[in-house]
Formats: sequence, C-alpha cells, structure tokens
Amino acid sequence: MKLLHTSDWHIGRTLYGRKRYAEFEAFLNWLADLIELEDIDVLLVAGDVFDNSTPSNYAQGLYYRFLCRVAASADRHVVITAGNHDSPSFLNAPRELLKFLNVHVVGSASNSPEDELIVLPGPDQKPQLLVCAIPYLRDRDIRTAEAGESVEDKERKIIEGIRTHYSLVCDLAEQKRSTLDKPVPIVAMGHLFTAGGQTVDGDGVRELYIGSLAQVRTDVFPESIDYLALGHLHVPQRVSGSDFIRYCGSPLPLGFGEAQQEKGVVLVEFSGSRPIVSNIPVPRFQELKTLRGNWHAIAENIDKLKSEESTAWLEVVYDGGEIAGSLRELLGEAVEGTGLEILRVKNNRVLELAMKSMDSEETLDDMDVTDVFKRCLESHEVPEEQHPALLSAYREVIGSLDEEDPMEQ
Repeated sequence: MKLLHTSDWHIGRTLYGRKRYAEFEAFLNWLADLIELEDIDVLLVAGDVFDNSTPSNYAQGLYYRFLCRVAASADRHVVITAGNHDSPSFLNAPRELLKFLNVHVVGSASNSPEDELIVLPGPDQKPQLLVCAIPYLRDRDIRTAEAGESVEDKERKIIEGIRTHYSLVCDLAEQKRSTLDKPVPIVAMGHLFTAGGQTVDGDGVRELYIGSLAQVRTDVFPESIDYLALGHLHVPQRVSGSDFIRYCGSPLPLGFGEAQQEKGVVLVEFSGSRPIVSNIPVPRFQELKTLRGNWHAIAENIDKLKSEESTAWLEVVYDGGEIAGSLRELLGEAVEGTGLEILRVKNNRVLELAMKSMDSEETLDDMDVTDVFKRCLESHEVPEEQHPALLSAYREVIGSLDEEDPMEQ
C-alpha cells in the first residue's frame, strides 16, 4: 500500500496583500498528477487545508475540484483532518456526501474513538489500513478548566489530554487489528507541536494552546503506531530522528522566511512490518527572493534578476549606512517594465532612526499579536513583575478567540 502524506496547504493565504490562488491551483494539479503517476492508494492531509475558518468561494472551488479529480479511482482513499486554521464544522458539513467519493473527513475531536478510526479496505474489500484520523485537539476538547489553576497546571492537563486522546483511538485500532486475519498497519495523524520541532521566522505558526506552546514529547504517542503523519510545522522534518514520525511541512513557502526551504510531500510504502519512507520535492510555482544590503548591492541583484527575466516576488531589506529616504521610488524605477514584483520593503536605517526618535515607522507586518500587547504594557508603564501573569491571561483570550468556529455561531 502506498500513502502520500501532506499538510498545511493554507489555501487562501495571501502574501503582503498578494493573492496566491494561481500557486495553490498549480500545486493541487501537480499533486493530482503525482497521485496518478505513483498510483497512490491513500492521501493523508494532516490539517490546515485552508488558511482561515471562512475560506473564499475560489478557495473552496480549488479544494472540491481537487477532491473530485483525485477520487476518480474507486480504489483510492483520501483522509483529511482539521488543523487549527480550519473550521471544524465547515470541513465536516459535506463529509457524508464525500464518503461516497472515498474521502473521509474528521473536522473535530469526538468523545467516541470510533469516529476517528477509519478502516480502509484494499481492492479485495478486506481491511488493509487502519487510520487514527485525529484532528487538531482544541483546548476545550482535552481539558477541563478550573478556577485558580496555574499556567503549569493548564499545560500539564493539555499534554495529558493529548496523551489520553491518542491512547483511546489507537487502543481501539489495536483491538480492531487483533480481530483481522492478517497484519494491518496502523497510521495516525496529528496537528500539533512536538518538542524540538523546527520553525522559521515569519512562517505564521500560531501558538496552538494558551500559556505556551505546549510542546509534546514523542512518548505521548502509542507505540502501536507504524507511521505518524503530522501537520502544523512548515519545515519538513523527522521527529526525534525517527523515519516514522514526520512533519511533511507546507508544500508552498508561505513567507519569505521559507523561501530557501526545499518543500515536499512524503511517500510512505507499506510492504512489510515497517514502511519505506521517502520525500518527493514539490516544484516552486512562484519564486520568492529576499534582497538585502545597501543600495548598490540591492540594485546589482535586481539587475541580475532582470537579465534572467525573473518573475520573482521580492522582499527588500535595506541596511546600508545612508538613510535612503526615497528607497521605494528607486525600487519602483528599478523594476519598472519587468516581471519582478516588490511585495515588501523594510528600510532598517530609517526604522533605526525612527525608533531612536520615538517616531516609529514600524508596521504591524513586523510584529505579531503578542508583540503588540507587550508594547502596550511598556507604553502604559506596567510593572515588569506583572507582565507574566498579564501575558498568560492575554494568550488565554487570544486562544479562545482562535478556537471559536464562526460556522457554529
């Protein structure tokens, strides 16, 4: 049996206001071609199908057209679980209909482990794979809040809640496997942050749980799992050095910080007790480039890209000694009439001077929500010793907002 593990599509994500639908469509077409070429039996999508809980009609169209194409083979299955960016109710809404296309969707955690265990048959209609399709586990799914509990108490409960949830679903899978007349692999899915996981600046990976990242160790996952397909972290990586616990990473670079990564999907082939696991690189559908330095270096790089007839999207970071107040005008003239497009300009020299004069030109693009809150604490001269408690309360509020599903309102 051949599986393909992917995650973190983030359909609908923009980059500094630039829509990226052409890239998403190109990726999904490439993925559908790969599935047919490799004769894939099961596609696993481990969360964050969409970039937000209310995807546009265009984003939905890309998603459903892809599913219809991939489901053309009666023997192929698709298993989709929700990530923290997805609306559970939105993903779940068509799941009964999608079952007729062999597309199995688990948008939210259930109190019944049976709802998250998917038994996939082979061509002979006998069970060939057991999938523990566990979606992003929201705080309310795995923890009972109590008045007066500390941040450490909350984190401990979250981790224990994750451990218990995986144990319940995987134990059921083991029971099911024991009744079969041949060994059948158990594959589990997850959308979470494992301890030691790699991220990059600007990748948009949110804190999944309140208080802190609540990073889980690999001992949270039962030993019965033959392959664990993870989503949430955008950097492709093994977990704790294991070939069988992996993040496939996002298939597209979702920010300039990811531009140098080799993106891919993971091919998992079961023919014995242990799978053979390999990476398949994803082509780059839109080139992203960061140009950094003084004006001479930046202009030289732009000229080189022009000579190559590049159509790259550019991030320009100016850190020369001159102030270069007309930087945007100079850049506009440099790329005029070319296929190059400048999406972001960061003038470190102006920013440095502005910060010194307390007249900051720093934009929200340079900060996340926690940075903004910290600036508020500083500007209101809140005593330093009060910051940890206030930050914890603030993150709890943000966490509850992120977990609200607008489709249920």
